[in-house]
Amino acid sequence: MSTPVVLAGASGFIGSQLRAAFAADGVPVRTIGRSEDNDASWGQDLRPVLDGAAAVINLAGRSVSCRYTKTTADEILRSRTETTKALGQALANCANPPAAWLNSSTGTIYRDARDRAQDEATGELGTGFSVAVARAWEHELYASPTTIRKVALRMAIVLGSGGALNPLINLARIGFGGRQGDGGQLVSWVHVDDVYGAIRHLVDDASISGPVNIAAPEPVTNRDLMAAVRRHLGREHGIPLPAWTLEAGARIIRTETELVLKSRWVHPGILLDSGYRFRFPDLDSALAGIAAGTRRGLLPVQLG
Repeated sequence: MSTPVVLAGASGFIGSQLRAAFAADGVPVRTIGRSEDNDASWGQDLRPVLDGAAAVINLAGRSVSCRYTKTTADEILRSRTETTKALGQALANCANPPAAWLNSSTGTIYRDARDRAQDEATGELGTGFSVAVARAWEHELYASPTTIRKVALRMAIVLGSGGALNPLINLARIGFGGRQGDGGQLVSWVHVDDVYGAIRHLVDDASISGPVNIAAPEPVTNRDLMAAVRRHLGREHGIPLPAWTLEAGARIIRTETELVLKSRWVHPGILLDSGYRFRFPDLDSALAGIAAGTRRGLLPVQLG
């Protein structure tokens, strides 16, 4: 692919990794964001950046790693729906629009699940604030006036050097790397390299549209996740953290326990059925490379 792609929200953990991966493959990248170093900023005419691109990938949205106050909840919702709406309006008026629009969503849209996997065909949507945001986000995508192919990327927790893994590594390094809550909640995850691989696959396969689960095929329990993190860091034991300690800690660092305690069992049915082969299908293979490249000491954690 030598035709440019458009990446909205390229400054975050996932966006910066995707931008580097596209560049390494020789794919030109145009960016949309809030800072002046992007090719276009929100509020400007986006059509010149979108015209002639192969695909647009929208990852824009405020971090959910924060306490859900009225202000932050509004920011989380609007940062997703308003940017999606702006893209839809611009795409509908492009002379030569991209063939595909891949818009970020979240695997958290499904209910708390320990009984069975949630795939695109039979998954049951949940309730609560995070689910409401995800539903509104996807509604804005599908309601947009453009007729180009649309895909909602229902992403699991993305693992890589940084991002969601840093707090877990920090806990393990200070001795609190045991299970969180009862430890039985399932954690659906995906390596950031497979996020890139799945996006390339979805751009190329014109038969795929609608919601697509971006998750590795082998979820793990929280207990097994923390054990794997400790193992790859050379830590044999870790003190468990009951739910009440997590709630107290979440208040201190301004985040929500839902991010840790909700059981997410997201199955990548469409990716597997359409022939995508995961580079990191199991957690150990994913963590091995990440741990090898992780520096010593406590790692930076984005707080809301």
